[in-house]
Amino acid sequence: MGIRSNMLYRWKQQQEHQSSKECLSEDERAELNRLRKEVKNLRTKKEILKKASGIDAQEMK
Repeated sequence: MGIRSNMLYRWKQQQEHQSSKECLSEDERAELNRLRKEVKNLRTKKEILKKASGIDAQEMK
């Protein structure tokens, strides 16, 4: 065919990516975005708490 295997792989990945987006309804996409934002927010809070607990532990010594 004259097509490299990596090009076929890339086309396959692009097709799978596009088809996975089409499988979600509008409500599901909205919920997914909301959950991603919530996860990001919780991770940020977790990092803040980790740093704060490290500071408290140093002050107690």
